[in-house]
Amino acid sequence: MALLIKGGEIVTAEARYHSDIFVEDEVIRTIGVDLAAPPDAEIIDASGKLVFPGFIDPHVHIHLPFMATFAKDTHATASKAALIGGTTTFIEMCCPSRKDDALDSYHLWKQKAEGNSASDYAFHMAVTRYDPQTDAQLREIVRDGTASFKIFLAYKNFFGVDDEEMFRTLTLAAELGVITTAHCENAELVSQLQQLLLAQGKAGPEWHEPSRPEAVEAEGTGRFATFLQQTNAAGYVVHLSCAPALRAAVDAKMRGVRLFVESVLPHFLLDKTYAERAGIEGMKHIMSPPLRDKRNLPALWNSLQAGLIDTVGTDHCPFDTKQKLLGAQAFTQIPNGIPGIEERVNLMWTYGVRRGLLDIHRFVDALSTKPARLFGLAPRKGMIAIGSDADLVVYDPSYRGTISARTQHANNDYSGFEGFPIEGRPSVVTVRGKVQVRDGTFVGQKDRGRMLRREPQYFKDSHAG
Repeated sequence: MALLIKGGEIVTAEARYHSDIFVEDEVIRTIGVDLAAPPDAEIIDASGKLVFPGFIDPHVHIHLPFMATFAKDTHATASKAALIGGTTTFIEMCCPSRKDDALDSYHLWKQKAEGNSASDYAFHMAVTRYDPQTDAQLREIVRDGTASFKIFLAYKNFFGVDDEEMFRTLTLAAELGVITTAHCENAELVSQLQQLLLAQGKAGPEWHEPSRPEAVEAEGTGRFATFLQQTNAAGYVVHLSCAPALRAAVDAKMRGVRLFVESVLPHFLLDKTYAERAGIEGMKHIMSPPLRDKRNLPALWNSLQAGLIDTVGTDHCPFDTKQKLLGAQAFTQIPNGIPGIEERVNLMWTYGVRRGLLDIHRFVDALSTKPARLFGLAPRKGMIAIGSDADLVVYDPSYRGTISARTQHANNDYSGFEGFPIEGRPSVVTVRGKVQVRDGTFVGQKDRGRMLRREPQYFKDSHAG
């Protein structure tokens, strides 16, 4: 069915103008003023509203076995929450543990998503060990259209790789032309600090951040950058949380290392005092890298505006209060994660664009266009252009509301942003031209989403990103 969006103000990473958008056969066919609608077209009046390209979350966890439990979302619940929040595509971390077979796990993650997602999706493939089968398995996964890897320099003996495994992963990534995303800490330092604190009787959630301090994240970021430089690979730091790690990343960028930086929603709005609250309230805000001292917040906002931070994801990872209480006796047992797949766009709009901390075009770039370009989804995704997929967000800046677990759509019983006011929300959200959301309600096709296969683009002499 054809669709005509009339009277809105289109906002992209580069431009802002009033125009209509005509959609047919899942893609944008025409952009122009006073377009006429065919007789069978659905018409959406976007007067007084902004029209953004569908937003892309480059870092989510949906199916995730972790710390003796499983993340609470399914692809059905997470994709609906994403769409209601304006995110039309997400990239999920496929994260087997070190004991799991990589290829079997990849097929399991795909099976979990297929036919169950209302939004489009792709995967990053985590490399959690490098054994004699890994090379062939990763080549097969890349041939299947998953053109990005993930490594953990944390979670010793579970997800974490050692330096030899990192070198081998990055060497293969450089050969195949794929980008490697990395959780940058120092697994051994974290392990030793955790043991030291627990031996001193320091077991509450307030000790989580001291067990993996800023210096540890900065060291991991610098080490990852050094390995990228020596292997000629391209890399992407996930969920960077603090100024010292940012300095390490920027230093690498200045040396010519092909390194990109993501920060995530919680690190822009929350600080470590949330995790220092007593009992379950503190446990709700445990994630890694941890929430940091509030002095880091201006550095992240300023660097996002300047483009030193390339993208904003969520690291969406929902564990409910019962699961968080698995760590009641020791912070090392608290499942890590703060949900945010539904809240990201509205909170970054409200506390970034509306507060003057983030230019509207940089907002679109960091939350949509740049992820599309970095991860091989452009020009299908992340832009409003003729021939691009008709993933569109008609945004109502006059809406006023409050974040609450009572009204969220992720499968979780708390919100890490409870009580935060928002000043805008999506009015209409489309996925490849089909209306999936109207005014905060999912109205669409629950299996609309499809896996997005991507081509490698990070060969030695390429300029991707």
